[in-house]
Amino acid sequence: MASRTATAVTVDAKGVSGKVVGWWDQSKSFLSDVRTEMRKVTSPSLKEVQATTGVVIVTVALFAIYFYGVDRVIGFFIDNLFQWAKKA
Repeated sequence: MASRTATAVTVDAKGVSGKVVGWWDQSKSFLSDVRTEMRKVTSPSLKEVQATTGVVIVTVALFAIYFYGVDRVIGFFIDNLFQWAKKA
């Protein structure tokens, strides 16, 4: 059984360059790209975190109230349906 190694053909801006790259070179390139992108990452400020947390809390509360109301309405109709079915 022959062993296989992962290879890829590199692509430049103009098209395929035809250069075959092994897994080691691919890994180095990937990690280099990750490092470059991680340098662009910024943490939000305390003010931004507080604002988005407030929005999430208000949104969750509104959805909870909405679903509570929908549950009560549907429950009311189902209870009345069972009462009607019991009398019939």
